[in-house]
Amino acid sequence: MKTAKKSKQQSAAAVGNAGEGQGTQAVPPAQSTVIKPPFISLRWFISKTTREATAMHKHVHRILRAQCDLLSPAAMQSVSESLTALAGAIKSNAATAELRKGMTALEESANKWLLPYAHAAWRENVEVLLVALAVAMGIRTFFIQPFKIPTGSMQPTLYGVVSSPDFTRITSEADYQEQIKARDALIIPTGWPRVRDWFGGITYVDIKAKTDGSLDRVDDPVGIRILNFYQNLYIGGVAHTLFLPPDYGQGDLKTRAGLRLNQEFHQGDSVVRMKIQAGDHLFVDRVSYNFRKPQRGEIVVFQTAGIEESERRRWGVPGDQFYIKRMVAMSDESVKIGDDQHLVINGRRLDASTPGFENVYSGNAESGYIGHVPMQRFAEGREYHVRTNHFMVMGDNTRNSLDSRFFGDVDSNEIIGKSWFVYWPITERFGLGYR
Repeated sequence: MKTAKKSKQQSAAAVGNAGEGQGTQAVPPAQSTVIKPPFISLRWFISKTTREATAMHKHVHRILRAQCDLLSPAAMQSVSESLTALAGAIKSNAATAELRKGMTALEESANKWLLPYAHAAWRENVEVLLVALAVAMGIRTFFIQPFKIPTGSMQPTLYGVVSSPDFTRITSEADYQEQIKARDALIIPTGWPRVRDWFGGITYVDIKAKTDGSLDRVDDPVGIRILNFYQNLYIGGVAHTLFLPPDYGQGDLKTRAGLRLNQEFHQGDSVVRMKIQAGDHLFVDRVSYNFRKPQRGEIVVFQTAGIEESERRRWGVPGDQFYIKRMVAMSDESVKIGDDQHLVINGRRLDASTPGFENVYSGNAESGYIGHVPMQRFAEGREYHVRTNHFMVMGDNTRNSLDSRFFGDVDSNEIIGKSWFVYWPITERFGLGYR
């Protein structure tokens, strides 16, 4: 006897009765006497046969509905009767032998009368894949969205991509020489220490020149959105391939490693020697703000489209990106930064007892928290009034954060959600244990 699983994989055999014509309009099964079985019952949980019979009934019933305008009345009647008989057996909690008998009768009827689908296995796999993609997109759109921290504006609460050496911030020859020293002093571990570092989000890049020559070009990494496969750079016309290159954040390999086109190398020279710490990857909660308003102190993700266009142009902020900052002021509030680098909201000074600011105003400068430095709109004790249905945000890394001190308040409609769970890398910030 064929199983219900096999019945799922094949739609049905071709109709083979020469006495009945094909293509005759039939009564849809919705108007027939087909009884739908109770799909959820106590016996369904404890009886494998009941589950198989229910699945077979559901599968054949779905195909019958799809083919109702193609089958003859006799075909409709035969399959409907078999469905009704099996549904009755399920509903009456019939014995296993009777269920098996009904399943066999339904399978024989389906194989005789229902039309086969071409490439049924492929169709089923594609259907499952599309459903999975739809579910994933639904979760991402309405519930949880993954987000990657690109910069260090929220350090030390959340980390962006950092590297050693880092030639992206060179302003003098002394800075350049300092990074050269950091590169030469870098020790790249092997074995278990290197595996352990990988789980901590640390990647090491070590490329040596294969031949004498100058640096011709550095290609961008090749990959998909979440994974880089490889990256090539060329010295003396010879490709030097870096497999699984890391994310370089807002920089790239050439700028972070201090490479210059036409730079001369000899065989065996160190071309790139660098340690890169991955930025934090987290899930954004997109549900909570559907039921309540954002609260001061929460770390929120918003679209930069909510920043005034003139301010975006002034500060070079793209209009199609996501920023992550800490919510500091709400609609219609007056804000200024005191001489002690504490925010003052409507005349009330925030401190370490304010929810969400326990670390920001902890006074622990060694950990990187120094409050908020008054810049731009807040320089010299100036006060700013937040517009209705707008909010203000600031980064915890106050000396290295492009935030509302520069571009002003942001439209509340552009809030995506709040940070929820750091899932990578596995560091002390992993999980929910950050503020």
